[in-house]
Amino acid sequence: MNDLTLPLSGLSSVGGKSVVARFDGGMLSSNSGVLALAEVDRVARCIDDPRCPDQVIHSLADMIGFRMKMIAAGYEDGNDANRLRCDPIFKMAQDALPSGRDLASQSTMCRLENLPGVRELVVMGRAMVDLYCASFRQVPKRIVLDIDDTFDAVHGGQQLRLFNAHHDEYGFQPIVVFDGDGRFVGAVLRPAKRPSGA
Repeated sequence: MNDLTLPLSGLSSVGGKSVVARFDGGMLSSNSGVLALAEVDRVARCIDDPRCPDQVIHSLADMIGFRMKMIAAGYEDGNDANRLRCDPIFKMAQDALPSGRDLASQSTMCRLENLPGVRELVVMGRAMVDLYCASFRQVPKRIVLDIDDTFDAVHGGQQLRLFNAHHDEYGFQPIVVFDGDGRFVGAVLRPAKRPSGA
């Protein structure tokens, strides 16, 4: 088959236009995997937006969605937002046309990351668990949870970072929870020290 313009099955339209995968276009991106994350912006409802509504260009949902997609695509550093804000696939994953307005800049993303307090983080964690529970068609008879820690190295002077002798690096050691089928349930960020088991 020589037709390289067949639409990928299952991709939603963006801005009322169908999404077509082609290999001869002018606006290209190597980040098409972020399209799968287009539905994960619900945590924005957990944060109160203190900004003046008539001066807001990027909504909290748009910024959180962009940041989550950046991280999922391997761009952990917020500085990457300045380059990726123009990327056509990231725009499409945010339900914007590639030729439309650019996404949030690094400085805007930095303000977002410093916005939530402890209360908002707890509410976000509960929202993630609610999403997990709502994913079942019927209530399961049993749920097996795999609770484990993982090491996340840091490259800077982040608060609560600690040295971990086993990994010989500074970082965090979050606890992550998956179910028996490997589906993500939740996570708790912790300093990088040996867990007490509590």
